Amino acid sequence: MSDMREPQGRGLSRRLFLGAAAATPLAATGVLTLGAGTAHAADSAYAMVYFTESNTMLEADYNLHLAVSQDGLNWTPLNQNNPVATPTLGAGGLRDPFVLRKQDGTFVVIATDLSGTDWTRTSVNIHVWDSTDLRTFTGYRLLKLHDMTNTHSWAPEAYWDASRGQYGILYSSVNSSGHNVIMVSYTTDFRTTNSPQVFFDPGYDVIDGNLTTGVNGVNYLYFKRNGTLVGARSTTLNPGSFTPFSTAASHGGTEAPTVVKSLTSNTWYLWGDTYTPNGVFYVWQSSDLAAGTWTALDQKLYTQPLNSKHCGIHPITATEYNNLIAKWGAPAWNRLKSYNYPARYVRHSGFVGRIDEYPFDPYPDSQWKLVPGLADSSAVSFQSVNYPTRYLRHYSYNLRLDENDGTSTFAADATFVRTAGLADSTWSSFRSYNNPTRYLRHSGFALRIDPISTATERADATFRVGY
Repeated sequence: MSDMREPQGRGLSRRLFLGAAAATPLAATGVLTLGAGTAHAADSAYAMVYFTESNTMLEADYNLHLAVSQDGLNWTPLNQNNPVATPTLGAGGLRDPFVLRKQDGTFVVIATDLSGTDWTRTSVNIHVWDSTDLRTFTGYRLLKLHDMTNTHSWAPEAYWDASRGQYGILYSSVNSSGHNVIMVSYTTDFRTTNSPQVFFDPGYDVIDGNLTTGVNGVNYLYFKRNGTLVGARSTTLNPGSFTPFSTAASHGGTEAPTVVKSLTSNTWYLWGDTYTPNGVFYVWQSSDLAAGTWTALDQKLYTQPLNSKHCGIHPITATEYNNLIAKWGAPAWNRLKSYNYPARYVRHSGFVGRIDEYPFDPYPDSQWKLVPGLADSSAVSFQSVNYPTRYLRHYSYNLRLDENDGTSTFAADATFVRTAGLADSTWSSFRSYNNPTRYLRHSGFALRIDPISTATERADATFRVGY
């Protein structure tokens, strides 16, 4: 969760662990192939579940959100970043959703029973949905995890324990130790649970357990400790068998670790979420989980869904990816990320165009509709989402958000020719329509159009069009 919770009072985060124990049926035979730290061979994309918050809580939405990605790094929010399912029982809201492909090839989604940031609220239950394809969510219910009183059931995640023939559900609670530990309860059907017990207690406060199983015979448990992400490992899935081993990863106060395996290389990614309401995801990478060391990934390489918090990620097939896009649709708007300041996005503020560091409110200031150019339909114009009668246009070479007055001068000033990125051809640059020697760029974080000649100017004039 967005977590102001420090030892004992902290927030949650659930991680939806990517590849471990995923199962996909082979269509022709009905035989199940189980992932062992990696995804099934048929998987070629990813799904992410999350909830949303923003700086001023303008976008606080404690319902189930869904995004997809083909590389696991850059995400397309579905349903216009609106919820795809809404909890109605318990607290009437969720945090920390997690998705798992079960042994029969269908999905289960679980989440913390908590709406908002009242960390004092306790619940023995979690939210549960069944889904065959992540396009419909059925069988909504609460699932009881334990009988302990005056404690919580935060950040649930699930995995398949073949030795028991059951699923384990990990969650964070305070037990007799007096600090948060990671608990486990077992289930065969996500309708009843049994044998609640401490899964991991290193003797200090830990939350947000994320389990990756069967990587070269070793299981890896990542968790939050004192605002850092730390790993433990074991050759079994037995409660009490995990031993901390890794170097801590953090970016300020970080929580909610999610370990994700690349589907195209031997690269592992560790996602972490800053635990303020205006949370930002950071990503680290490693080629060897056994080493326990992580290198921060350049922010140019990944983009979280707008205002997403405490995500869970799981591999899906190309067919599932395409069906989800067809069902929910991609956003009708885009965001533009700066190439050389990738924490910053194009936005308007006081009707002036600039790049500012994400996140900020009002967040719709950074949402744009790239419409056919007002002066040339083969080019583009930037229509504001929250001021739809206004467009980005240059005036004395500076970019402003002005009302379309219907004149040919305005149309030309508000039209840009999209080209391959001047600093990176996989990104985009935008040449002025009526000043074709000048490109849209930032200077002192303000947007303007200028001639471009130096490497710095080319970087200033390069943007990623995404969500």
